[in-house]
This record gives sequence, C-alpha cells and structure tokens, in this order.
Amino acid sequence: MFSDSSLSKALGLVAFASLASAGPCDIYAQYDTPCVAAHSTTRALYNSYNGPLYEVVRGSDGSSTNIAPLSAGGVANAGAQDSFCANTTCVIQTIYDQSGNGNNLTPAPPGGETAGPQSNGYDNPASAIGAPVTLNGQKAYGIFSSPGTGYRIEDTKGVATGNEPESIYAVLDGTHFNDNCCFDYGNAETNAHDDGDATMEAIYFGTCTVWDKGAGSGPWIMADLENGLYSSNAEYGTNSADPTQNDRFLTAMVKGGTDGFALLGGNAQSGDLSTYYNGSRPSGYQPMNKQGAIILGIGGDNSDGAQGTFYEGVMTSGLAPAAADAAVQANVVAAGYATTSLVSGPAVNPGSTVTMRVTTPGFTTRYIAQNGTSGQYSSSVVTTVITSSSPSSLQQLGLWKVVEGLAQSDCVSFESSITSGSYIRHYAFELYVDANDGSAQFADDATFCPKAALNGQGNSIMSWSYPTRFFRNYADTMFVASEGGPQYFDTTNSYNNDVSYVVGSGFES
Repeated sequence: MFSDSSLSKALGLVAFASLASAGPCDIYAQYDTPCVAAHSTTRALYNSYNGPLYEVVRGSDGSSTNIAPLSAGGVANAGAQDSFCANTTCVIQTIYDQSGNGNNLTPAPPGGETAGPQSNGYDNPASAIGAPVTLNGQKAYGIFSSPGTGYRIEDTKGVATGNEPESIYAVLDGTHFNDNCCFDYGNAETNAHDDGDATMEAIYFGTCTVWDKGAGSGPWIMADLENGLYSSNAEYGTNSADPTQNDRFLTAMVKGGTDGFALLGGNAQSGDLSTYYNGSRPSGYQPMNKQGAIILGIGGDNSDGAQGTFYEGVMTSGLAPAAADAAVQANVVAAGYATTSLVSGPAVNPGSTVTMRVTTPGFTTRYIAQNGTSGQYSSSVVTTVITSSSPSSLQQLGLWKVVEGLAQSDCVSFESSITSGSYIRHYAFELYVDANDGSAQFADDATFCPKAALNGQGNSIMSWSYPTRFFRNYADTMFVASEGGPQYFDTTNSYNNDVSYVVGSGFES
C-alpha cells in the first residue's frame, strides 16, 4: 500500500551513500520525516547530539546522575555509569528524548489494566546493568524490561495524533520475550486506559496469540493498535509472511499511514530489512484515533506482564519512505551491536559443585541450603549453620551443582545435589528448589548471573529475569531482593552484606 514516487526513489539512491554514516534521526530529517522522539541508552541518534541519554539512580543513597555519549554522536559513557554505581545497585529512572521535544520516558503510572509494583502503583524502573552490550567494541547498556517494568510519557510534543502518519523503529533483543501483553514501543493513550480500537500504534514483540500471529511459534513483530496485536488486517489470522524471529539483535518497524500500516524487520547486525505486511488495517481501525502518548515495555492501559530488551528507537512525523528505512537499517548495522558478558567477579563454573557462605556480619557460619534436617527436606531455600564436622546429610543440603544457565548460557543455574533435575528458582521473589518442568518460565526463574560482590567478598548472585534483584538472606530465608524495592525483604539496611556470598567448594570448620 505504501510506495515511493520515482523521484523519491532516485533521490534516495543518490543520498544513500552520504546518509549511511549519519545518525538515524539525521537520516529521517533528510527525508522530511523528522524524529519527534528519539530514545536510546546505548548511543546518540543524531550526529551532533551530546546531551544526556539517560539518568541512573543509585540504590545506596538515592542520588542520581545523567549518562551522556563519550562524544557528540557517539556511544554512551558506560564507564561513568560503572563508576557511579560501584558497590551498589542502580536503576534507569529517565530515558531522555534526543529530539529536543522533551518527550522523556519515566516509570509508568498505574493504568486501567494494571497498577505497578512501586508506591502509588507506578511501574518498576529497569536495572542499569541488565542488558550490557558493545557497539563497535565500546561498552553500553540497554534496557532489560522484566514483568512489572515500564515507561511512559502522556503529555508529548510533536507525536502523531488522530490519523496522522508516522514511522516507528526499535532495536530489540530478539531472544528476550514472553507471551504476555504487552512489550511495546510507540504511540499510546494519554490517560493509561484502553480508549478503544485504533487509539494506539506501537511496535509489539513477543508470542501473544490472543488476536493474531505470524508464522511458526514466534516471537513476532506485530503492531499494537489497541484491543489487538496485529500481524496483518485479519483478526485471529496467521500471517505466513511474518516470520518467527531468532536474531539476537533485531530491527523492528511499524509504519502507520493514513490508509494502512506496514511491518518491517531485519537482523540489526547485518543485511537489509524485509517487509512482513503492507496493507490496510483490520476492520474498525480506519481511520486511526491515535492520542500521542509514548510507552515502552507496556501496553496502552499499563498491561505490564511482558518482558523484552530495548536498545534504541524513534518515532517520526510523517511516513518515512523506503529509502529512509534502508538507510536507517544500514546505520544500525554499522553501529556494531554485539553481546558482552553478564557475569563478573570470581568465576562460578558450570560442572563444579559449590557452597555459598553468607558474609553478613554475625551470620558467617551460615550457608545457602535447602531447608531440612536429618535427611528430611522441603522445597524452600534458607540459610543454615553448616560446618566441616556437620553430618553429611546436613552438608548435602548446602551443596549445589553448577550448570549452564537454563535461559542464558552466559549465566548459571544451581541444581540440587539431593534431587537431580531440581533447581533453585524464584517464585514471588522467594527462592525454592523445584523440578524443572521444561517451560520457558522455569528457565527464566532458575537462571542467575554471578557478579562481583557488592561488599567485595565473593559474589552477588543476580537474577537473570529480574536483574534489579539479587540472592538475599533475610531472616534466614532466601529471596531475590532489590535495594529499596517495594517488598519487606528489599530493605536497604545491610543490603550489600546480605547479597554477598563466598562461593567455595566446602564448609569451614
């Protein structure tokens, strides 16, 4: 449905070489479809931009700092974040709009569907360290969005409303998703409520099949148009041209015209974009009634059960031509996204059997263990006094087999030494030992990333699926806890000590 004139195509071909090295928003401006919102924690999206990319807040004292590019148009200064957040935790509080329109994203308020877990029903901010990457070898951090995490701005400037055209693109982690609603980036309602069909236009990524789906088992790029995630104009259909995605870094696009929409996608590390759909909207969605708010990680009514990872994205005024899409994809590829390690500190190696000793003063004879005595045990995980002279049945409770992470191979999972095939996993943020049921949810819940200990003694064990949360001993029970979070076991008192463990191979005398 969308097409370029011959003149536009010719101009696009002529301009492509000069635009390939420009920032994405410089490219869009060249095609008279300027960015009205530009968000990224990894890099500047304009060649001349040297302002703040995002704000981090420190858990230890609540202080904050802005992270800017290393140089104008460059990659984020991850070293400044690492220095500011040393020996504590940090969250991403604000994602700044680089367009100059002030469309900054902050944790979303409660909505018609869901109230978030923070005070007054706000959503969680994302961990500042949950999604480390490199861009052409320079370290940066993306936004790892767990269920309950989401960002929003309702009072925006320049964003399309009504039936006005727009283009939206995002760079995402094509391996981080679930089947819940809704991991979105784009245009939404200004009141955090479902205001009916056609009041949204956003990129969706995941495996939700309530309304529509693509080919295979997913995940898919689809458009969230409110009251429907659409791969085409056929509600409850299957768009065989919308493929299952498996690229680690994924470029996703939703283009909304005055009379239809298009879905595009491609590998953000190489190659060109492909068009997965280009045509009319579903019945009831024409004309559009867009409202112009911006969301990230949630649905328009604050449906916040989804997960995903966002690195960069923009929204434009007007429908960008195909030549602009191609130039932006070339720019993304040239940015050189690559993975980097999630772990740090003393090595915790798959294939080993380990003990994990508490470092909280006054409790250093205690070890993380399956709850039990004299050969009797339950599924809960606690801390227990164990020594080298303790009965073998008690020692067995505190021994854990380290295996490759069930959800993320860079991290680890801890298998019970008592029951083969059972692992430490979190449920409602408490730790249990459960049998692996083979589900993606179990794998997520049972994967943990060892980091250098926050108190300098050994390791702090970060939850892969909730990277604001670490193993914590609290009242002798084990949780995954965030510093200063909403749960009673998230208290800041003694947090660094309570989340730090000496990972060894035996018990002290």
